[in-house]
Amino acid sequence: MPARKKTEPLFLNRELSLLKFNERVLAMAERADTPLLERLRYVCIVSSNLDEFFEIRVSSLKEQQSRHPNLKGDDGMTAAQAFEQVQLAVHTMVDRQYALLNDDILPHLKAEGVVLHQASDWNAAQRAWAHSVFVRDVMPLLTPIGLDPAHPFPRVYNKSLNFIVPLSGKDAFGRKSTIAIVQAPRALPRLMSVPSAVSGQPHGFILLTALLRAFVGELFPGMVMQGCYQWRVTRNSDLFVDEEEVTNLRQALQGELSQRNFGSAVRLEIDQLTPPDIEAFLQKEFSLLPVDTYRVNGPANVSRLMHICTAVNRPDLLFPEFRAPIPPPFDDLASRPSAIFEAIAQADRLLHHPYQSFQPVIDFLTAAAIDPDVVAIKQTIYRTGEDSELMRLLLAAARAGKEVTVVVELMARFDEQTNINWAARLEEVGAHVVYGVVGHKTHAKMALVLRREKGRIRRYGHLGTGNYHPRTARLYTDFGLLTADPRLCEDMDKVFSQLTGLGARRSLKLLLQSPFTMHTSVVAMIRAEARAARAGKKAHIMAKMNSLLEPIVIQELYKASKAGVKIDLIVRGLCALRAGVPGLSDNITVRSIIGRFLEHSRVFYFYAQGAESVYLSSADWMDRNFFRRVEIAFPVLDKVLKKRVINEAFMFGLKDNRQAWVEQADGNYTLLRSRKTAFNSHDYLMDTIGKE
Repeated sequence: MPARKKTEPLFLNRELSLLKFNERVLAMAERADTPLLERLRYVCIVSSNLDEFFEIRVSSLKEQQSRHPNLKGDDGMTAAQAFEQVQLAVHTMVDRQYALLNDDILPHLKAEGVVLHQASDWNAAQRAWAHSVFVRDVMPLLTPIGLDPAHPFPRVYNKSLNFIVPLSGKDAFGRKSTIAIVQAPRALPRLMSVPSAVSGQPHGFILLTALLRAFVGELFPGMVMQGCYQWRVTRNSDLFVDEEEVTNLRQALQGELSQRNFGSAVRLEIDQLTPPDIEAFLQKEFSLLPVDTYRVNGPANVSRLMHICTAVNRPDLLFPEFRAPIPPPFDDLASRPSAIFEAIAQADRLLHHPYQSFQPVIDFLTAAAIDPDVVAIKQTIYRTGEDSELMRLLLAAARAGKEVTVVVELMARFDEQTNINWAARLEEVGAHVVYGVVGHKTHAKMALVLRREKGRIRRYGHLGTGNYHPRTARLYTDFGLLTADPRLCEDMDKVFSQLTGLGARRSLKLLLQSPFTMHTSVVAMIRAEARAARAGKKAHIMAKMNSLLEPIVIQELYKASKAGVKIDLIVRGLCALRAGVPGLSDNITVRSIIGRFLEHSRVFYFYAQGAESVYLSSADWMDRNFFRRVEIAFPVLDKVLKKRVINEAFMFGLKDNRQAWVEQADGNYTLLRSRKTAFNSHDYLMDTIGKE
C-alpha cells in the first residue's frame, strides 16, 4: 500500500464525516435482519438527523462561504468546495432513502397489514371517509392565500408543511389568481389512523398531504386547480445570543427562540411532480438555488412516519423487548432512604445503561429529596425532557426546605425552551438556579448530595457520561458512577463552586476539567504512551466517543502511532482522523458501532506502563468540549470496576463483527463481516450484565 501523498490533508471533512455516519444509520434500515418497524424507525432517524444537519452545519457552511470564501479548513477545502461535496452526498442519500421507503419498507409493511394509504389507491369507502375527515377536521383550519399585491407571500415557519396550488379562472371578486399557498396548521396531525373497517387492514394510516392533494380544490370554488404540490423549507436554526452583552440570559434567549423559526432558508424540499416554473418561483422566494432543492417521492418530512412505529402493536416487527434489571445492591435495599447511602458508602457502584436500569439514579435522588439528614443537593442539567421525574424530585426537595442548587444549561441546542421552563419552575420553589459560565456550555453530568452524618457533612455523588434523561437512558449506552469517595466528591463540590460563584481556578485532585486541564492531560497521556513505545515498552491507547475532531489531539495520536503505540478508537459519528494510512496512522484503527442502541459513552484508556488509567467523561475529543464547555472526566479507581469498563466499553466492542464499521484511509467505512462466530456486542451485554 502506498504511503500518504504529502498533498493529502491530515484531516477528514467534518460535514462529510457526519454524512457518513448517517449512511451507516440508513444501512441499518436496509438490513433484512433488522425488524421491519425498526427499519422504518431508522429511516425516520436519518430524516430527523438531516434536518438538524441543514439547520446547523449547512447553515454554517453557507455563512463561511459568504464571510471567508478563500479560507481553507484543516481538511484542505474551502467552504464552497465542502458545500459542493455535501450537497452531492445528501442528494444521493435522500434518493436512496426514498427508494428504500417506497420500494422496500412500505411494501413489506403492507404485507404485514400495516398500510400507508395513497390517494391513488383509495376505494370508494376510503375516499368517502377521507373526505369526511377533510371537511370536518381539516378544512375549517385552513387559510388559503391567493398571491396578489394585496396578499404577499406568507411568512413560513421552519420545516412547516405547505402546499402551492396553481389555479386558473376568476374568483367572486373577478380577480385572476395564478397561485395560492396553503399552510398546514401545526395543530393538524401529519399522520392519521384509518379505522380498520375502512382500511381493510389491521393498521391503516393516511398522510395529511394525501388529504390536501385530494380535496384542496374545495377551498377554491369556481376555479380550476392545476395541481397541488407539497413543499417545505428548512432554515438556519443556530441561535446567537451575545452572552457578554446580556444581563439576563434566560430573557435574552427567550427572545431569540421566537425568531428561530424564521432564519435564512438553507434547503427547499418539493414534491417530485412540481413543475419547473413553480420550482423556480419557490427558489426565488427563498433565495435558494437548484442545488439547495430536493425533489421528494413521498412525505417531505419522513420522520412523521415515526408514529407508525409506536402506534402499531406488533412486537414481532420490533426488537425483542428488553427491560434492564436493577443491579445489586440496589435491587434489594430496605425502604428507608438511608439504605442507598449506606450501599454507596461501602463501595463505588458502576452502572452501565441501558443494560442496567437508570432507576438507581432516580432512587438516589429520591432518597436525597426525602431523607431528613440530607441538607443540600447540587446538580447539572443539560437535557432532561419535558416530563422529568428527576426534575420533580428536585422541586420536591426544594419545597421540603433543602438547599437545592441546579446548574441549568439554557443553550442546550433544541432543548432551550424545555430548560427555560424547568428553570422557571425551580426558581418558583426557592431553588438556586444558575446558568453556568458565560461563553461556556455546562455539559458535565454531576449530582452531589450533602448529608449530615454523626455531626459531620458527608458527600455522595453521581457522575455520568450521559444526560439525566430516563428515556434516553433506555436507548443510549452510557456509564454512571455512584460514589462517596471523598476526593471525587470534593472535586465535584469545587466544580459546582466555580459554576455558581466567582474566584480563581481551584485545583482538583482526581477530576479532569475543561476548559482547564482536560486537553493538556489527554495530550500528556498520549505522549506518555508514545515515550513508552519508543523505549520498547508496551503502549496502548483505547478511546470511545461520539466525535473525534480536535486537531492537536489527532496529531498527537498520529505521532504516537508512528512511535509504535497500538491505538484502538471506537468513534460512533464524526471522525476527522485518517486511520490506517501508511507512514502516518499504521497503528490506528477506527470503528463505528451502529446497532440497536445509540453508542453515547465516552471512555479513555491508557496502558500507563501497566497501571491502566481509565476515565469516563461527558466530553468528546472536539474543540468545543476541550475549550468552550465545562466538562469533566473522572477516573475509575476500583480495580474490579475498571476491569468491567475495559471489557464492556472496549473488549466487546472491538470483538463485534455484526455492527462494526471500519474506517478506511479515505474516510469511507466498510461493514465488518468476519467468518468467525457472530458476535453482537449489544446482544451480548443484554444477555450478560443485562440479566445479572
